[in-house]
Amino acid sequence: MASHRVLVVGGGFGGLQAALHLRSAPVELTLVDRRNFTLFQPLTYQVATGALSPGEVCYPLRALFKGDRNVEVELAEVVAFDLDGRQVKVAPAVGDDRPARDIAYDTLIVAGGSHYSYFGHDDWAAHAPEVKSLESALHVRSRLLSAFEAAECEDDDERRRAWLTFVVVGGGPTGVEMAGQIGELARDTLRHDYRRIDPTQARVLLVETADRVLTSFPPSLSRSAARALEHLGVTPMTGHTVVDLDAHGVEIAADGAPPQRVPARTVIWAAGVTASSLAGRLAEATGAEVDRNGRVTVEPDLTLPGHPEVIALGDMVRVRDADIAVLGVAPVAMQQGRYAARLVRDRLNGETTRPFHYRDKGNLATIGRARAVADLHVLRLSGFPAWVTWLVVHLFYLLGGQNRLLVLIRWMFSFVNRGRGSRLISPPES
Repeated sequence: MASHRVLVVGGGFGGLQAALHLRSAPVELTLVDRRNFTLFQPLTYQVATGALSPGEVCYPLRALFKGDRNVEVELAEVVAFDLDGRQVKVAPAVGDDRPARDIAYDTLIVAGGSHYSYFGHDDWAAHAPEVKSLESALHVRSRLLSAFEAAECEDDDERRRAWLTFVVVGGGPTGVEMAGQIGELARDTLRHDYRRIDPTQARVLLVETADRVLTSFPPSLSRSAARALEHLGVTPMTGHTVVDLDAHGVEIAADGAPPQRVPARTVIWAAGVTASSLAGRLAEATGAEVDRNGRVTVEPDLTLPGHPEVIALGDMVRVRDADIAVLGVAPVAMQQGRYAARLVRDRLNGETTRPFHYRDKGNLATIGRARAVADLHVLRLSGFPAWVTWLVVHLFYLLGGQNRLLVLIRWMFSFVNRGRGSRLISPPES
């Protein structure tokens, strides 16, 4: 009897956990991803600010499964789903001339993830990049560092102020962490590097529509985070919304007030997410509902309606009848990935599986050096204790012993001398 064929689409947190927990099962497993590595997204903002190097937050997918003869890794992109025929058409993701081909499966696990939403203003992406992917993080790093270089060579005071004004849109964990890192970069790392400008005079604005930053945290921790940001020179602009932006600035409006234009040459987007386009394709194929964020609705066991052999998870799904609104964060995707693996194993053994239930272990966000907030439900921390907790948790989940050691050394080095060893401006793609 042929082995059960499992196809996993996506090598992010959810898909990778599913694959890792199925590699010892009696299955033939194929993992498909557009990249040949898995990215530890919670630390991409540190790549964007020069604190870490790209290789320290990534791990090659093939290296993870090199000892598993029943696992194949394919660098490809999904072109189409044939759910009735139980096949997925994939095309090479590296730009070669190989034709698209079909991969058959008995169980399909789709973890396509998400990307930031510009709320109907997709043209803003050219002027306000995000830090959700490695490529965009490297682009942002070049934009940040180039802004200081341009300011150093600028004779006009107004244009220099625009180069030294940084706007971060979105007051969630990514936006808070990004704004704090820019503040540290300007006030600690670069303060003695230039001759004509004073980097400590850089202006960092954090724009958030809600009435406080970190709305998923208790109000007391939101206030602690805001104070920590202000100590780093960041101005939290809560109750404000970006209504327009271009290459030279942003227009920001408060409730009931006319918008004000802020000259700024560097804008970073960290507001709102929308599901991968794979969610929409699965919805069309199954008739499943799609919410306003593009997430496909799955059953309590994460399967698609009418297709129990298709499991979808992570940022691209909304669980029907869930007891809580499951947020699109890494712990959710990881737990769903492990659940998907258990569901497949139970089916092979003829056992039933309880519906997915998310165990919320808390929230963490770092603002800067020795500054963080941690909501562990039974305990709420801020400052240095929260920062140590954040370090331990992120090192624990980071893949690869070498990466853990290198990142720990980087963080220790940065803590002692406030330095950043990856302040490289990458040349633009030709």
